Amino acid sequence: MNELQVNILSKKKMIIFTAFLGVLLVASSLIFGVYVFAIAAVSYGASLTVEILFARFRKKELDYGWMVTPLIFTLFLPPTLPLWMAVVGSSFGTFFGKSLFGGLGKNIFNPAVVGVLFITISFPADMATTWLDPISEVIKSTTPLIELNSGAVFNYSIAELMIGQVSGALGETFKLGIIVLGLALIVMRIIDWRIPVFYLGSVFVFTYIGHMIDPATYKDPVLSLLVGGVMFAAFFVATDPVTSPELPGGRIVYAIGLGIITVIIRYYAAFSEGVIFAVIIMNAVAPLIDGWNSKADSLEELKEGAK
Repeated sequence: MNELQVNILSKKKMIIFTAFLGVLLVASSLIFGVYVFAIAAVSYGASLTVEILFARFRKKELDYGWMVTPLIFTLFLPPTLPLWMAVVGSSFGTFFGKSLFGGLGKNIFNPAVVGVLFITISFPADMATTWLDPISEVIKSTTPLIELNSGAVFNYSIAELMIGQVSGALGETFKLGIIVLGLALIVMRIIDWRIPVFYLGSVFVFTYIGHMIDPATYKDPVLSLLVGGVMFAAFFVATDPVTSPELPGGRIVYAIGLGIITVIIRYYAAFSEGVIFAVIIMNAVAPLIDGWNSKADSLEELKEGAK
């Protein structure tokens, strides 16, 4: 397969991936209202402006990665976030998370997560306490994840969590859609199954062990998978081929690391959700994981040669 065929195939996969994210965006608009599209529009506008300016400055064509970053960024946001904050986060993530590194394929960190992390730290009140309840249409300071981890009365059924009629970020509530679309991406070989399987599996296992030891701190391991953004991140964020390890074994280590960090931050840090922090940290470690795997493979080859 020549370079042109590889690029066409990669672009096709990117379009399918973007379309699936678009399905989640439409689903979130049905849950939270049409304001969702306004957030998406300004996020795209800000990100695309940065992309175009850098493309002109470097005298290169606009890469097709512009389709994905603002959409993932949008799906991490609360449904009531002021539009100007979406502009700040989207442009920041694209500039510092992607363009500054040289564009698609050269970035170390997932640019959408960089943008989300920046506004999460800069505007914690708006990012953590302004959740729209789609049933009562009242702004709440809690989500199912916050209520579960705080020990408050948890009145959500698994069916409600799967359908998504609960408060939360735009892309995280419709769990049934995330699972169906995520499995479709695996079947189509657009994402590697190892990352979501070992990420979700490690979150379940470590939460289960913690629950057995200290049930007051660690909550139900099944419910822990159905609240917050871990399901969305496992299929649509952690699987980014640019910022995750290249080798299969490395991806397993990467996914387990994501699970451990997510659980630690969920139960011991000031932030209720550990997904974005886990992704950023493991993005930084991914090149090291690949390096360790390459050395291990080289040693195995030397041993085989010696025999």
